[in-house]
Amino acid sequence: MLWTAFLLGFLGSFHCLGMCGPIALAISAKDNSRFLGNKILYNFGRTATYSLLGALIGLVGFSLALAGIQQWISIVMGIIILVMAFFYKRSERMITQSGLFGLVYKVKNSLGHFLKKGGRFAFFGSGLINGLLPCGMVYIALIASLALQSPLQGALYMFFFGIGTIPMLLVLMVSGKMFSVSLRQKMVKGMPYLAMFIGILFIVRGLGLGGHFGSPKLHLFDYGAEKVEITMCK
Repeated sequence: MLWTAFLLGFLGSFHCLGMCGPIALAISAKDNSRFLGNKILYNFGRTATYSLLGALIGLVGFSLALAGIQQWISIVMGIIILVMAFFYKRSERMITQSGLFGLVYKVKNSLGHFLKKGGRFAFFGSGLINGLLPCGMVYIALIASLALQSPLQGALYMFFFGIGTIPMLLVLMVSGKMFSVSLRQKMVKGMPYLAMFIGILFIVRGLGLGGHFGSPKLHLFDYGAEKVEITMCK
């Protein structure tokens, strides 16, 4: 499933340029170095926050799976992803109209505070904070992390999601120019379809129809050279 996280992040980055793009340009303007190190640190800071959120939400999924409802979790999360993808613009408006965007103001203030300090940690710290910005694609990826029902897999899923967002933002920070609206719109059109595909994968996974995306398993512990795993399917 990790390849779906990377693609979701890559396509989602064209959409997120509208919010994160100006912030990335402002941060890049503070970078006087000729190297990409600070810009990469900023982007890996975002990825680190995504990974931490994935681990936390994956832990919640793991806790629910211990209750014996892991297949239902996969099905329900898949349906939620489908609904969010099908009504993506409406989902974005709901996120915008919620109280979450009050967080944006606090995040921007914190970014300014870090950048005034200067140094490499300022760029990494700015990325850490920027990863908290509310975004529909991040929420879809987090729902997928919950459906994976493992802190490690949740962290890995969000890590690859974050890696997928880096290429476009890095190009933006280096070039100093926003991508054209027409190009962004063309790329964004494929995003809901990919999210729907991911939702279907999780539904199939939860139904336990066999194949590569069969019923989820709980990896509880290692015993010597052999991994002990419990399959909760019936």
